[in-house]
Amino acid sequence: MGFLDKVKEGAAQASAAAKDAAQKGQAKLDSMQAKKAADGLLRDLGAAAYAEKMGRAPANNSAEIDRILAALEAHEKENGQIDLAPTSGTPGN
Repeated sequence: MGFLDKVKEGAAQASAAAKDAAQKGQAKLDSMQAKKAADGLLRDLGAAAYAEKMGRAPANNSAEIDRILAALEAHEKENGQIDLAPTSGTPGN
């Protein structure tokens, strides 16, 4: 194998490694964005439930809760099951 063949092979391997790293990075970014979206929906659901429990819910609160639940269901269908474990910063843990 000549010198140029070795250089070409090395470049091809480097290119493949770079593509693999880019794909893994994109998958991680997509996962983080999906988690952030789910966290926002869960926060909104919690706020709506809290407002209802405290007697401060607006008249359309039930419809808002239904909308958030539908959005969470659609999110799970697209991104997989949401992790519902409490975070370490939650009081009571």
